[in-house]
Amino acid sequence: MNITDLQQLPRREVPAFPGWWVALGPGVVWMALAQGSGELIWWPYMVAKYGLTFLWLLAPACLLQYPLNLEIGRYTLLTGESIFHGFIRLHRGFGIFLWLLMSVSFLWFGAFASAGGTAMAELTHWPVGWTQRGQSLFWGYASIAVFVTAILASGVVYIFIERFMKLVALVTVIGLLSACMQQDVLATLPAFLHGLLGPTDTMPRPWDANDASKLLTAITFAGLGGFWILFYSYWLRDKGAGMAGLMGRITGLGGTEETVHSDGFLPADKPESQANWSTWRRFLSADIMIGIIGNLLTTLMMCLLAYALLFPKGLLPQEYELAVVQSQFFAVSWGEIGRLLFLVVAAAFLTDTWLATADAVSRIQADIVMTLFPKSRRLAARQWYYIFLALLTVITSFTMQLDAPGPLILTSALIGFIGTIIFPVALYQLNHKLLPPHLPEWARPKGHPWLLGLSFLAYLVLAALYLKSSLGF
Repeated sequence: MNITDLQQLPRREVPAFPGWWVALGPGVVWMALAQGSGELIWWPYMVAKYGLTFLWLLAPACLLQYPLNLEIGRYTLLTGESIFHGFIRLHRGFGIFLWLLMSVSFLWFGAFASAGGTAMAELTHWPVGWTQRGQSLFWGYASIAVFVTAILASGVVYIFIERFMKLVALVTVIGLLSACMQQDVLATLPAFLHGLLGPTDTMPRPWDANDASKLLTAITFAGLGGFWILFYSYWLRDKGAGMAGLMGRITGLGGTEETVHSDGFLPADKPESQANWSTWRRFLSADIMIGIIGNLLTTLMMCLLAYALLFPKGLLPQEYELAVVQSQFFAVSWGEIGRLLFLVVAAAFLTDTWLATADAVSRIQADIVMTLFPKSRRLAARQWYYIFLALLTVITSFTMQLDAPGPLILTSALIGFIGTIIFPVALYQLNHKLLPPHLPEWARPKGHPWLLGLSFLAYLVLAALYLKSSLGF
């Protein structure tokens, strides 16, 4: 594909902004999905093992994703197309390369369902007589069955996803805040806050080279890294943000099928469009910051609890105990009842990672197939979505059997990290070189894209440090 593809897109007036309460949502989904990955697992692990040594990296790691989210969202709001569609417009071969890499990286995301199953296994000790691994897998498969049924029964799939993820985010914040208010935890707060300002003088235990991949994953996926960050474009698209309001939405079997456009639109150069775009641009920044700041605060609370409760005892979440060890967080607040409640919450925001990921990856696969192969449009977007949802359910159910959750999650993260290094360059070429000539002056990016350059350099340095630490380069 080349630049003429954009020239052929029809021009439409930018849809009116529906109001903040209606429009906000994708950032909360982003926040809730992030809570179930590195925020629950790897940051508490690093703090429990190394104290405050690496804590100062958390806030910068979260903020590094802001320019990436901003550019991903900008393309979707201005064209209605997904960011992957934009990458294919940038260069067909490049888009296919990213497609293949992404497909490999998400073969293992069923590990989040089995990780959530560890919490339910600890909570119920059922089925009786099964091993811990067997019980965890049973509950992982049960959660997948429930979520797939809920998707099929929904009206508009995104609305179900957003409502569920908002509930998970709310429960998580309230529960963690309650646990952090306990006296034993508050007593460690001054030292913890000091650790945010810079590295500590000494590491409390020798560095383990095997933790290099865990630290890399914690930093890169502080929020959503790798190919996960591209999900934000698809949530904005089905939310109907900006020009995406003209694109249609994927519905469940319980809803009326809508026409979903594969190719997008460009903003018409009219005063109404300019005024509407101005509001949508402010919305995009606000929605992204809700996701980033909310995720940062919940991660900090996780780390504070790990520092107060796990670090002094040397307790580390390992293998099938990823959620079980953290159940001590809520036990501080409410004793045994609190421990049981945390296991329920942990099960929810680990298995909801499978839900949101299965939905987003199915959208991406359907979108790419319909973009690369025009004849595939004989089937509706909803049909392709359900084909890929079925395939992903089968594939991840199989890969769950291959290893414990921790190694599988790391494998997916390390593959996705390649994409994290590539995205800043691709987004610069797409939004600052390819797209602007086709936009009205008021819709073109303002200022210099130095933040994208900063993200690129930071992720490049992280890759070099990882290779040096873990592979001896």
